[in-house]
Amino acid sequence: MAAYEILIADDHPLFRSALQQALSLGLGPDVRLVEAASIAELETCLAEKADWDLVLLDLNMPGAYGFSGLVLLRGQYPQIPVVMVSAQEDPAVIVRAREFGASGFIPKSSPLESIQQGVRAVLDGDVWWPAQTLAAVALSAEAKAASAGLASLTPQQFRVLTMVCDGLLNKQIAYQLNVSEATIKAHVTAIFRKLGVRTRTQAALLLQQLESIADS
Repeated sequence: MAAYEILIADDHPLFRSALQQALSLGLGPDVRLVEAASIAELETCLAEKADWDLVLLDLNMPGAYGFSGLVLLRGQYPQIPVVMVSAQEDPAVIVRAREFGASGFIPKSSPLESIQQGVRAVLDGDVWWPAQTLAAVALSAEAKAASAGLASLTPQQFRVLTMVCDGLLNKQIAYQLNVSEATIKAHVTAIFRKLGVRTRTQAALLLQQLESIADS
Protein backbone atom coordinates (compact mmCIF):
# COMPACT_ATOMS: atom_id res chain seq x y z
CA MET A 1 0.00 0.00 0.00
CA ALA A 2 1.23 3.49 -0.87
CA ALA A 3 2.51 5.64 1.97
CA TYR A 4 0.46 8.58 0.66
CA GLU A 5 -2.43 8.83 -1.80
CA ILE A 6 -2.91 12.26 -3.32
CA LEU A 7 -5.42 13.65 -5.82
CA ILE A 8 -4.14 16.30 -8.23
CA ALA A 9 -7.09 18.31 -9.57
CA ASP A 10 -5.97 20.71 -12.30
CA ASP A 11 -7.13 21.21 -15.88
CA HIS A 12 -3.64 21.89 -17.27
CA PRO A 13 -1.87 18.63 -18.27
CA LEU A 14 1.59 20.21 -18.16
CA PHE A 15 1.12 21.48 -14.63
CA ARG A 16 -0.31 18.14 -13.48
CA SER A 17 2.83 16.49 -14.88
CA ALA A 18 5.03 19.02 -13.10
CA LEU A 19 3.24 18.33 -9.81
CA GLN A 20 3.55 14.58 -10.40
CA GLN A 21 7.29 14.98 -10.84
CA ALA A 22 7.71 17.28 -7.84
CA LEU A 23 5.76 14.99 -5.51
CA SER A 24 7.37 11.78 -6.76
CA LEU A 25 10.79 13.30 -6.09
CA GLY A 26 9.78 14.83 -2.76
CA LEU A 27 7.80 11.97 -1.25
CA GLY A 28 9.52 8.92 -2.65
CA PRO A 29 8.40 6.03 -4.81
CA ASP A 30 5.51 4.83 -2.61
CA VAL A 31 3.34 7.89 -3.15
CA ARG A 32 0.22 7.22 -5.28
CA LEU A 33 -0.81 10.18 -7.41
CA VAL A 34 -4.13 10.33 -9.29
CA GLU A 35 -5.07 13.15 -11.66
CA ALA A 36 -8.44 14.82 -12.26
CA ALA A 37 -8.93 17.42 -15.00
CA SER A 38 -12.37 18.68 -13.88
CA ILE A 39 -14.66 18.84 -10.86
CA ALA A 40 -16.66 15.95 -12.35
CA GLU A 41 -13.54 13.75 -12.53
CA LEU A 42 -12.59 14.80 -9.01
CA GLU A 43 -16.05 13.83 -7.71
CA THR A 44 -15.75 10.44 -9.42
CA CYS A 45 -12.42 9.79 -7.69
CA LEU A 46 -13.89 10.82 -4.32
CA ALA A 47 -17.02 8.72 -4.82
CA GLU A 48 -14.85 5.65 -5.42
CA LYS A 49 -12.55 6.38 -2.48
CA ALA A 50 -13.04 8.89 0.34
CA ASP A 51 -9.85 8.43 2.36
CA TRP A 52 -7.32 10.33 0.26
CA ASP A 53 -4.47 11.86 2.23
CA LEU A 54 -4.60 15.15 0.33
CA VAL A 55 -6.30 16.96 -2.56
CA LEU A 56 -4.32 19.54 -4.51
CA LEU A 57 -7.00 21.74 -6.09
CA ASP A 58 -6.61 24.35 -8.80
CA LEU A 59 -8.70 27.45 -8.10
CA ASN A 60 -10.12 27.71 -11.63
CA MET A 61 -11.39 24.25 -12.57
CA PRO A 62 -13.97 23.27 -15.21
CA GLY A 63 -17.25 22.70 -13.38
CA ALA A 64 -16.49 25.09 -10.51
CA TYR A 65 -17.12 28.76 -9.90
CA GLY A 66 -14.10 30.20 -8.11
CA PHE A 67 -13.99 28.83 -4.57
CA SER A 68 -17.08 26.65 -5.05
CA GLY A 69 -14.94 23.54 -5.65
CA LEU A 70 -13.15 24.09 -2.34
CA VAL A 71 -16.44 24.74 -0.53
CA LEU A 72 -17.93 21.55 -1.97
CA LEU A 73 -14.92 19.48 -0.90
CA ARG A 74 -14.87 20.89 2.63
CA GLY A 75 -18.62 20.31 2.98
CA GLN A 76 -18.72 16.76 1.62
CA TYR A 77 -15.29 15.44 2.63
CA PRO A 78 -14.20 17.41 5.70
CA GLN A 79 -11.69 14.72 6.65
CA ILE A 80 -9.54 15.31 3.54
CA PRO A 81 -7.14 18.28 3.68
CA VAL A 82 -7.23 20.50 0.61
CA VAL A 83 -4.37 22.66 -0.63
CA MET A 84 -5.21 25.27 -3.25
CA VAL A 85 -2.74 25.54 -6.12
CA SER A 86 -3.19 28.61 -8.29
CA ALA A 87 -1.56 31.07 -10.64
CA GLN A 88 -3.40 33.80 -8.73
CA GLU A 89 -1.20 35.14 -5.95
CA ASP A 90 -3.31 38.06 -4.72
CA PRO A 91 -3.12 38.09 -0.89
CA ALA A 92 -6.91 38.50 -0.71
CA VAL A 93 -7.41 35.30 -2.72
CA ILE A 94 -4.99 33.39 -0.48
CA VAL A 95 -6.63 34.62 2.73
CA ARG A 96 -10.07 33.75 1.40
CA ALA A 97 -8.89 30.24 0.55
CA ARG A 98 -8.01 29.90 4.23
CA GLU A 99 -11.37 31.35 5.26
CA PHE A 100 -13.17 28.76 3.13
CA GLY A 101 -11.33 25.88 4.80
CA ALA A 102 -8.19 25.14 2.78
CA SER A 103 -5.18 23.77 4.65
CA GLY A 104 -2.73 25.63 2.47
CA PHE A 105 -2.05 27.60 -0.69
CA ILE A 106 0.79 26.97 -3.15
CA PRO A 107 1.32 29.54 -5.91
CA LYS A 108 2.06 27.91 -9.27
CA SER A 109 5.17 30.08 -9.52
CA SER A 110 6.66 28.37 -6.43
CA PRO A 111 10.02 26.61 -6.80
CA LEU A 112 10.05 22.82 -6.67
CA GLU A 113 11.35 22.80 -3.10
CA SER A 114 8.52 25.02 -1.83
CA ILE A 115 5.87 22.78 -3.43
CA GLN A 116 7.46 19.74 -1.80
CA GLN A 117 7.74 21.47 1.59
CA GLY A 118 4.14 22.68 1.46
CA VAL A 119 2.72 19.27 0.61
CA ARG A 120 4.87 17.57 3.23
CA ALA A 121 3.76 20.06 5.91
CA VAL A 122 0.05 19.45 5.24
CA LEU A 123 0.53 15.67 5.09
CA ASP A 124 2.16 15.97 8.54
CA GLY A 125 -0.98 17.70 9.85
CA ASP A 126 0.27 21.28 9.59
CA VAL A 127 -0.79 24.12 7.28
CA TRP A 128 1.14 25.95 4.58
CA TRP A 129 0.62 29.58 3.58
CA PRO A 130 2.90 32.00 1.74
CA ALA A 131 4.37 33.93 4.66
CA GLN A 132 3.93 37.44 3.26
CA THR A 133 0.24 37.17 2.42
CA LEU A 134 -1.70 36.58 5.61
CA ALA A 135 -3.09 40.05 6.05
CA ALA A 136 -6.60 40.26 7.46
CA VAL A 137 -9.16 40.27 4.65
CA ALA A 138 -12.67 39.82 5.96
CA LEU A 139 -15.31 37.89 4.06
CA SER A 140 -18.69 39.52 3.72
CA ALA A 141 -21.68 38.02 5.52
CA GLU A 142 -23.16 37.24 2.10
CA ALA A 143 -20.06 35.30 1.05
CA LYS A 144 -20.08 33.32 4.29
CA ALA A 145 -23.76 32.50 3.83
CA ALA A 146 -23.11 31.44 0.23
CA SER A 147 -20.29 29.19 1.41
CA ALA A 148 -22.41 27.57 4.11
CA GLY A 149 -25.28 26.94 1.71
CA LEU A 150 -23.06 25.42 -0.96
CA ALA A 151 -21.26 23.23 1.57
CA SER A 152 -24.61 21.64 2.47
CA LEU A 153 -25.32 20.52 -1.10
CA THR A 154 -24.75 16.93 -2.16
CA PRO A 155 -22.35 16.40 -5.11
CA GLN A 156 -25.32 15.72 -7.42
CA GLN A 157 -27.12 18.87 -6.23
CA PHE A 158 -23.94 20.86 -6.83
CA ARG A 159 -23.72 19.45 -10.35
CA VAL A 160 -27.35 20.42 -11.00
CA LEU A 161 -26.71 23.91 -9.62
CA THR A 162 -23.76 24.53 -11.94
CA MET A 163 -25.88 23.41 -14.90
CA VAL A 164 -28.70 25.73 -13.81
CA CYS A 165 -26.14 28.54 -13.67
CA ASP A 166 -25.02 27.64 -17.18
CA GLY A 167 -28.59 28.33 -18.32
CA LEU A 168 -29.78 24.76 -18.92
CA LEU A 169 -33.47 23.90 -18.51
CA ASN A 170 -34.62 21.09 -16.22
CA LYS A 171 -35.29 18.75 -19.15
CA GLN A 172 -31.82 19.45 -20.59
CA ILE A 173 -30.20 18.73 -17.23
CA ALA A 174 -32.28 15.55 -16.86
CA TYR A 175 -31.12 14.38 -20.30
CA GLN A 176 -27.45 15.06 -19.57
CA LEU A 177 -27.56 13.36 -16.16
CA ASN A 178 -29.76 10.51 -17.44
CA VAL A 179 -32.47 10.96 -14.80
CA SER A 180 -36.11 12.02 -14.93
CA GLU A 181 -37.18 15.64 -15.12
CA ALA A 182 -39.12 15.12 -11.86
CA THR A 183 -35.84 14.16 -10.17
CA ILE A 184 -34.21 17.37 -11.39
CA LYS A 185 -37.20 19.44 -10.17
CA ALA A 186 -36.80 17.83 -6.73
CA HIS A 187 -33.08 18.65 -6.75
CA VAL A 188 -33.74 22.26 -7.74
CA THR A 189 -36.32 22.65 -4.96
CA ALA A 190 -33.85 21.25 -2.41
CA ILE A 191 -31.06 23.49 -3.74
CA PHE A 192 -33.21 26.61 -3.49
CA ARG A 193 -34.16 25.70 0.09
CA LYS A 194 -30.56 25.12 1.16
CA LEU A 195 -29.33 28.31 -0.49
CA GLY A 196 -32.24 30.43 0.72
CA VAL A 197 -33.19 31.59 -2.80
CA ARG A 198 -36.40 31.48 -4.82
CA THR A 199 -35.31 31.75 -8.44
CA ARG A 200 -32.70 30.32 -10.80
CA THR A 201 -31.27 33.81 -11.25
CA GLN A 202 -30.76 34.23 -7.50
CA ALA A 203 -29.08 30.83 -7.31
CA ALA A 204 -26.74 31.76 -10.18
CA LEU A 205 -25.86 35.08 -8.57
CA LEU A 206 -25.07 33.38 -5.28
CA LEU A 207 -22.75 30.86 -6.92
CA GLN A 208 -21.09 33.61 -8.94
CA GLN A 209 -20.29 35.47 -5.70
CA LEU A 210 -17.63 32.88 -5.05
CA GLU A 211 -16.27 33.36 -8.55
CA SER A 212 -16.08 37.13 -8.10
CA ILE A 213 -14.30 36.66 -4.76
CA ALA A 214 -11.70 34.49 -6.48
CA ASP A 215 -11.26 37.06 -9.26
CA SER A 216 -11.05 40.08 -6.98
